[in-house]
Amino acid sequence: MAKGPDGKNTSGRGQRDLTVKVKTARGRRASSTRWLQRQLNDPYVKRAQVEGYRGRAAFKIMELDDKFRFLVPGARVVDLGCAPGGWCQVAVPRVNALGQKAGKAQGRILGVDLQEVEPIAGVEFHQLDFMEDGADDKVKDWLGGKADVVMSDMAASSSGHKQTDHLRIIALCEAAAYLAFDVLEEGGTFVSKVLAGGAEGELQKLLKQRFTKVANVKPPASRSDSSEKFVVATGFRG
Repeated sequence: MAKGPDGKNTSGRGQRDLTVKVKTARGRRASSTRWLQRQLNDPYVKRAQVEGYRGRAAFKIMELDDKFRFLVPGARVVDLGCAPGGWCQVAVPRVNALGQKAGKAQGRILGVDLQEVEPIAGVEFHQLDFMEDGADDKVKDWLGGKADVVMSDMAASSSGHKQTDHLRIIALCEAAAYLAFDVLEEGGTFVSKVLAGGAEGELQKLLKQRFTKVANVKPPASRSDSSEKFVVATGFRG
């Protein structure tokens, strides 16, 4: 029996009547029409709108953290490629970035992106190319030390060629991993999106050398027809 993100049954009478149909408009490609129709009928998109998150991706980090518990009060978090900010929104209450949990350590969240991001209470945003020379030193300066978590939901712009897109996102993930090696505290956690496709073997080998445990997860909020998965590497060896 199919269930939505709120645990309620989505099967049964009336479900077909609730499906939003989108007609192909002049000048709009069929692929764009399919994407729009999928967005309009996606329960996570609707839930994000209702709960005030900046995108459905917020539920991916929520589900990953529910499983691995790395966004804890007092944690110092770096979110690479953070726009539009959904992952940061989830992290704020979990690390106690606003200090609202009495008796709990107050964490910090640093969001880094090439573009400007609308402010979020409890998050410090910086425009930065994290692959430029000295980016790791800037991150540590802004944090006032090292991070407990480095996370990334980045994806390269789609080329329309599956293998090329796979290689691009693996390259991004590897770059994020190398920055994590420079800025993480011993025992820290690295979380990143990857695409299944065969070229991630070297990345897995690299992470297993640096972390005590490496898990590959496809959270429920990740679309079933997507090749994306997430690597969660815990216990940074330093």
